[in-house]
Amino acid sequence: MAAAAEDQQPLNYVDEVVLKKRRNNEEWAIRRKLQLEQKVRKLKSDSFVIKKPEQFIREFRDKELDLVRLKQRSSKNRRRVSVPPTSKLLFVIRIGGKNDMHPKTRKLLYSLRLRRVFNGVFLKANERTMGILQKVEPYIAYGYPNLKSVKDLICKKGTGKVDKQRVPLTDNNIIEQALGKSGIICLEDIIHEIANVGPHFKDVSGFLCPFALNKPEKALQGKKKRYADGGDSGNREDHINELISLMN
Repeated sequence: MAAAAEDQQPLNYVDEVVLKKRRNNEEWAIRRKLQLEQKVRKLKSDSFVIKKPEQFIREFRDKELDLVRLKQRSSKNRRRVSVPPTSKLLFVIRIGGKNDMHPKTRKLLYSLRLRRVFNGVFLKANERTMGILQKVEPYIAYGYPNLKSVKDLICKKGTGKVDKQRVPLTDNNIIEQALGKSGIICLEDIIHEIANVGPHFKDVSGFLCPFALNKPEKALQGKKKRYADGGDSGNREDHINELISLMN
């Protein structure tokens, strides 16, 4: 009997402190999981807004009205916007548009890379571009930037697209790698190419990400009337430089 008892393996003994620690860890994991689930439910409930039927009707009517006005603006009977021969460069800022915008209008804004309010882009002034701007005029402000505005925008808020990521233009090596084949190797070259609408303007403007501008204080009143008629939208010509300085 004694020999049999000696052959038996002793039971594994786990210290009470270790067991208590395991229980605490398990309880903490369960509590943490419940907290995360509650947080997710709260976020979903906060973002979920029940719309009244009247709101759906109003938004639908606003979008249909926007489509009608879009067709009117693009009709041949509308006054064509002339492009001054000395101003080949445009800077366009999206200043509005969300629920009341028709999908066709949104698609045109996206084609200009204006996906967010207060985004700005440099464009080459030509007949096609001016035609698109005329169609989306209530949602944009644009004009002819001077050299100072171009330099300030690129130096303060300029970023480039590298591997689908926004990269600050703080290293000329990044610029040379992206645009060296076009002879653009530094920040000064980018400024010169944009300001003068050079032969590689398309490559440089495509490399530059849309500018994320600041919301101007009291500079925009939310009026969709043309700037020439006392509103916010449309062609500001040289006065776009004043708006740029407030938003940069």
